[in-house]
Parts: sequence; structure tokens; C-alpha cells
Amino acid sequence: FQPGDHLTTFGGNPVSCAASLANITFMEENNLAEHSAEKGERARESLRAIQPKNVTIGEIRGMGLMIGIEIVEDAESKAPAAAAAGKIKGAVREKGVLIGLGGAYGNVLRIQPPLTISDDELDKVLAAIKEVLES
Repeated sequence: FQPGDHLTTFGGNPVSCAASLANITFMEENNLAEHSAEKGERARESLRAIQPKNVTIGEIRGMGLMIGIEIVEDAESKAPAAAAAGKIKGAVREKGVLIGLGGAYGNVLRIQPPLTISDDELDKVLAAIKEVLES
């Protein structure tokens, strides 16, 4: 062997493989995919009911608990509103909820809670976002 011949960045090792298998087992035993789909649909319905002030939501999209809220300048042009999205992200953080910001134009609020989030915790996240968007 020469240095580097037997090394791989993406290769498995026994500890990582055991941790991965334990996670997969936990996910299957607790039906996390099914619960994620149900909670995600409930979250998107709740978000669609928000009546925002001084901001326009272009689209609410997602799969399971991975949800994006696109913030745009107006409903007609749907021009990205990255600055407004950044302010919303900061205001939600001040309420104790961390969300992400992404999209090609930096105008999509990203909600990506853990699959194990409780209904009460999810309700707190949704309430914080609603309070910011409606104020």
C-alpha cells in the first residue's frame, strides 16, 4: 500500500454502520415516515390559513415535515423577496424557533424539524411563524 491507497472519505466503518442501522430500526419501529407525512400535511394546512400582513406568500410546498414558504414581492409578479424573508427568519428566531432560509433567490423559509417532533412542539413552531407573519 502507498499512503492513501486504503483510505476513503465515504467508506463505512463499523461504528457508523451500527449507528445507521439503529436509526433505520428506530424509524421503522416508530413509523416516523408515516407520522412525518401526517404532521407535514397538518402543518401545511395550518400555514395556508395564515393571513400575512405586509408580506406575500408565493407558495407553501413540501414533503413530510420538510416545508418551504416562498416569500415574494407580490402575487402577480412573484418576484423573490429575499430581504423580507431574512427579516421573517430573524423575527421567528426571536420567538425561540430556528428555521432556515434557502431557495435559488434566498426567499424561501425552510421548516425542517426532527421527525420525532411532538404535536405540541410543532404547534409552537406554527404559532411562532403565524404570529410573525400576521404582525
